Amino acid sequence: MYKKKPLFITFEGIEGSGKSFQSKQLYKNLRRNKIFSLLTREPGGTNSAEKIRNVILNDYFHPKFKEKFNKYTDTLLYLASRNEHVINKIKPAISKKKIVICDRFIDSTIAYQAYGDGLPLKLVQEITRISCQNLIPSLTFILDSDPSVSLSRIDSTSNKITTRKNEKGKERYEKRSIEFHNKVRSGYLEIAHTEPNRIHVLDATKPSNILSDTILEIVLTHLNSKNNNS
Repeated sequence: MYKKKPLFITFEGIEGSGKSFQSKQLYKNLRRNKIFSLLTREPGGTNSAEKIRNVILNDYFHPKFKEKFNKYTDTLLYLASRNEHVINKIKPAISKKKIVICDRFIDSTIAYQAYGDGLPLKLVQEITRISCQNLIPSLTFILDSDPSVSLSRIDSTSNKITTRKNEKGKERYEKRSIEFHNKVRSGYLEIAHTEPNRIHVLDATKPSNILSDTILEIVLTHLNSKNNNS
């Protein structure tokens, strides 16, 4: 029997890897097992954090804006959104011994801004640590696939649920070069190599139902382990 214990689970991966779908599936599968959780996302998750998200997206997509945010400004805005998210939603839920599932968190910032955009790694790690108030996920799932496969999946999927309302229907990172996405993928794999106990790298090209079952099994095993150690 599952006893109420806090657990913070994050999903990571390049665009089109299926992380958003799998985070929702885990939420549904836990409910079927009478284990209730909180599902959230980044950037965003709270009213204030969503406002910052909209500032970022509006800057990138507005057709009349010739001057775009510098990559440092961009990064700091993402971290400002996270700070609001952690303070107002994630930490309060964890303090109430809830299970929190988050679509993207700290590893996205390191993979995209440091490895992808080339910001100094140590700087990104430090300001990320500050923005999340030293909060580290209990479990992280990186859905890994070759960028050419993931990006082609996006192009062929007409019913993808996004905030697509701009240029050619693509979101900001989906429009970046394949070289950029390869750097991000390499970043994720490097992060996973340094934290094997926290991070599980899963093959995103496997059938979605098999991935969902694998993720649920890992989470339930983790929960049972926590209960046995309590």
